[in-house]
Amino acid sequence: MVVARAGGKRKKVNKSRLYLYTGLLAVFLIVMAPLFFRYGLPLIKSGFSWTEAEQYHNLKNFGVPIPSGYKTHGIDVSHHQGRINWAEVAAMEVNGIRISFAFLKATEGITRQDRQFQRNWEKAGAAGMMRGAYHFFHPSRDAAKQAENFIRQVKLKPGDLPPVLDIEVSNRRSKKEIVEGAQEWCRLVEEHYGVKPIIYTSPGYYDKYLADDFKDYPLWIAHYHEDLPRMHHRRWQFWQHTDKATINGIKGEVDLNVFNGSLSKLRKLCIE
Repeated sequence: MVVARAGGKRKKVNKSRLYLYTGLLAVFLIVMAPLFFRYGLPLIKSGFSWTEAEQYHNLKNFGVPIPSGYKTHGIDVSHHQGRINWAEVAAMEVNGIRISFAFLKATEGITRQDRQFQRNWEKAGAAGMMRGAYHFFHPSRDAAKQAENFIRQVKLKPGDLPPVLDIEVSNRRSKKEIVEGAQEWCRLVEEHYGVKPIIYTSPGYYDKYLADDFKDYPLWIAHYHEDLPRMHHRRWQFWQHTDKATINGIKGEVDLNVFNGSLSKLRKLCIE
């Protein structure tokens, strides 16, 4: 037993109870400290109120300027983003903007599969995200085998976005070789899924290699930190406008995109 003075009288204090309360306080602090540093401290630094802190999905903005005039926004990811919390991605809303769609890397070349693809595909779908899959194309590798690699990994269903050919390297191949390989991949993939693939590339690559032969394909253009992509000579469907976005549920920076149309129009682009 120990004694303490209270109100001029001597009061007995149970030593074991004191240890119990001290231990409970220590456990509470250990549990709450990570939450404080994750949510509380950033809010204090940024001037947010504690009322806003309760809405933790809104703690982050996108971290980059958002192009005006577009209502349908999405991301594209690969294993570089690690394990994504897709429920947080789907719940995020900043100034009325939500993430409506996601393109996920599935395959590359003839042998590579993205190690996070299957998890991302399942979790994004479970979170209600409109999803699509893309293949990183190497003109130096057999186009038919690259198509087979993609088809083996990606099982598209009604409501999914069309497959995507990500073509942005030349591998020291001629324009003729690049075009023939890309056309072969697109032909085989379209035959399998019954829908024309989307072409992802940069303005410079499109103009140099693809402009003469892929005018009828939906275009996803990558052109960063500009008011508009440099593609005034033809219509585009998607624009990847930054690779520096901040998204709830994802560690590190993320590619952010807009769709050139309404959400209902995007749904019409999906597989039926």
